[in-house]
Amino acid sequence: MASFLRQLVAGPRSRHPEAGLDLCYVTDQIIATSGPSGTYPQRAYRNPLDQLVKFLDYKHGSDWAIWEFRAEGTGYPDEEVYGRVWHYPWPDHHPPPFRLVPMIMAGMRNWLNETEGKEAVLEGKDGKKGERKRVVVVHCKAGKGRSGTMACSYLISECGWTPAEALARFTERRMRPGFGQGVSIPSQLRWVGYVDRWTKSGKVYVERQIEIMEVHVWGLRDGVKVQVEGFVDEGKTIKLFHVFTKKERAVIEGNTPGGGGFTDMISDMAGFQNEGKVGKSKSADQLGSIPAPQTTKPTNNDTTSSTPTSDSDTGAESGGSAVIFKPSTRVILPSSDVNIDFERRNKASMGWTMVTAVAHVWFNCFFEGNGPEQGGKPDDNGVFDIEWDKMDGIKGSSRKGARAFDRMSVVWKAYDPVPEQQGAGEAVIKEPGVDSPVPQMAPADWKGGNKTEPGLGKDLGLRTESPASADVSKASSMKSSGPMDDNDSEEGVRPSGPGGEEDLDADAEDINVKDLPQPEANGSQPTVAAVNAGLDTASSTTPVQGFDG
Repeated sequence: MASFLRQLVAGPRSRHPEAGLDLCYVTDQIIATSGPSGTYPQRAYRNPLDQLVKFLDYKHGSDWAIWEFRAEGTGYPDEEVYGRVWHYPWPDHHPPPFRLVPMIMAGMRNWLNETEGKEAVLEGKDGKKGERKRVVVVHCKAGKGRSGTMACSYLISECGWTPAEALARFTERRMRPGFGQGVSIPSQLRWVGYVDRWTKSGKVYVERQIEIMEVHVWGLRDGVKVQVEGFVDEGKTIKLFHVFTKKERAVIEGNTPGGGGFTDMISDMAGFQNEGKVGKSKSADQLGSIPAPQTTKPTNNDTTSSTPTSDSDTGAESGGSAVIFKPSTRVILPSSDVNIDFERRNKASMGWTMVTAVAHVWFNCFFEGNGPEQGGKPDDNGVFDIEWDKMDGIKGSSRKGARAFDRMSVVWKAYDPVPEQQGAGEAVIKEPGVDSPVPQMAPADWKGGNKTEPGLGKDLGLRTESPASADVSKASSMKSSGPMDDNDSEEGVRPSGPGGEEDLDADAEDINVKDLPQPEANGSQPTVAAVNAGLDTASSTTPVQGFDG
């Protein structure tokens, strides 16, 4: 039963015929795996933790360590993996807070390089001696989006690979032919491009608070809500900072998307007087320059939050050729990572509303402000520009529903909390050196149930309109997600060995996990009813509290 469930959740991907583990060797020192679990019912359909640990012990002795990225919880306590786990959690289907990247890269580098110069050790049953190399095991939930972003980032920043080469390698080793790219979410791909620029400019990053001045939308359709989000709690949580109301919207005349004078118009509307004072978006064209691989509710302790309190204020928008959303109170994000979220809703009847479009986009103002190209001194303000087709879709997919707009620009500026002391709010972050300690983040509760973002599990379809959801202007979707419809996209994922071979134990003399000593069971074998009742408790979804938001 457990084996059948794991195959059902995995979809059409190949599993190791003996070990039955879902993992791949991106290189001989980087392993990507889906999130394991040591407790029922999750272990019935996820990688069983004890089998994964046995496999790694047999193949690599004590020379392996885990880097995990799950804000929803790892699914196991640290002691189950000898405490050899580094925590840098952030929410599913999103890029990481960029300030985590230097720490992740340095920690992986230091671990992999610590054994250099040590004596050779026995390797294999033939008695041959060889140098045992350390390995890094990266995992999120499916071992694809978040894990792939960090695996590719390491190849770029520490191994000299180009973004195209790194993305192609991860796709080749992780995905079956015909099932798309390994890293496919546009904002995660944008972050891979950021890492390349960060690497080429000396690995310096400057974190600043960012104020959102205006959001300009061309071709806005009816019923679209726009909100601003950012990371809090070391990146484990996405917080809703502002939902734009009707009173904060102005319909104007302007050029259509792609027309001439676009940047000039933004400059005039934002009050910057001329184009030279508004930085241009760096990532819009850059994302398209990375070739596709050719391989087979908010917290109450933040005074900057300005979410509305009534559904009537955030009801259906009339749209227009060009619309400016300008917040009535200052919207200040705690970091340079910015998320703009769109949702299109059409009124139905008897208190119901139909959600017809959901999309969002992340960008980082250090990079959009040309920080790497200007010696770590980014512009004080700028504009991020993107078209609808390049937005992130629902739960990591390309699915966004009906078109909500044609083109969008975000006018931002750096916020200085102490104006008389220029730069007082900046934090210069460099990659820790080889001999320097590398900090890590506090882990999320490994048992799960962590609410990581507003509107978690949102999807297209019917929702209720309720005063209970007025403060965030989003109600919970009626359709709750389970492991079979969670688009962390485990579909098409395949295991592979250090040389890219699909059979990790091809030499027949290797490990058979089932033949190794088995530990005491840590839980009773579940019934089918028990499995069905708790199938998604290891994921990022939270218990559904009814349909009233």
